[in-house]
Amino acid sequence: MVEGDGGLGRWQVRTDLALEAHEEAVRRRSVAGVDVEERRHGGVSVQSVTIRDEEAARRIGKPPGHYVTLHAPGLRRRSRRHGREVVALLAEELGRVLDLDESTSVLLVGLGNWNATPDALGPRVIERVLVTRHLGEAVPPELRGQLRPVAAVAPGVLGLTGMETGEIVRGIVREVRPERVVCIDSLAAQDPDRLCTTIQVADSGIRPGSGVGNHRAALTRETLGVPTIAVGVPTVVHAIAIVESSLRTVTESFRGRGRWGDLVGAFGDDEGDRAFLRRILSPKLGELMVTPKEIDLLVREVAWVVGGALNAVLHPGIDLSDFGEYAQ
Repeated sequence: MVEGDGGLGRWQVRTDLALEAHEEAVRRRSVAGVDVEERRHGGVSVQSVTIRDEEAARRIGKPPGHYVTLHAPGLRRRSRRHGREVVALLAEELGRVLDLDESTSVLLVGLGNWNATPDALGPRVIERVLVTRHLGEAVPPELRGQLRPVAAVAPGVLGLTGMETGEIVRGIVREVRPERVVCIDSLAAQDPDRLCTTIQVADSGIRPGSGVGNHRAALTRETLGVPTIAVGVPTVVHAIAIVESSLRTVTESFRGRGRWGDLVGAFGDDEGDRAFLRRILSPKLGELMVTPKEIDLLVREVAWVVGGALNAVLHPGIDLSDFGEYAQ
């Protein structure tokens, strides 16, 4: 999970999404050094945030880099047609970021704990990708040149292995020597509507666990020595963020409507009011994280989407649209 508190002070609710961090920063001030673009494809919005310099990174709380966010509310409906649409769009964005040639070797890393469903996205995606590095000369003649050398690993978490994820991945990279590393992880969001409906692709790497306050060594180009791409999907949201979002919705709905408007209108959108709200809620809610009750189905669905997009990008010469069982 990408590290950062948005640069907005002690009471900032964590988010791993650069788009949310930028929106939070803009709410308080304009941010120079950040480019934002948005386009739509049917029911999917694709938003691009480019953080150009260190000053902008400090203000937003995210490392410099290019972040693409796909928001597809239809994923909650578990529609196969809509899922294929998202697979195609995600594959297109991954293709731009990865910049692969026909023989580029890739290591896929599924971060997270396979025993905890909200944190199991990475390992679930690894189950759905086609690994080919071991095939070598065993590849049938008709498929040669259509399969890139791909290796994959789900390294687990410190509590399961006794080893830091960064230690494991650095050791594998030294031995396998991939030309690209793609890390897949579960993220934390501020907006409950983004849970399992938003996919972020970042060329700045990732810091596992930071979204839930569990900071681990970063997996980046600097630490691994090769371009490192992060693909993440929010599966949890802080309880305080839900209260804050709900109160803001109520405030906006009742603003200017007589005594009800006066009552709820006391809560503003400035940082002082919001910091006060977090200060009162923190002793009760603390680091409580919330996830949807159907999270097992949603993670299976999103793993199918992310795995399908990775297969399409890494092995474009093969029709892998039905690779792996679709979430039922």
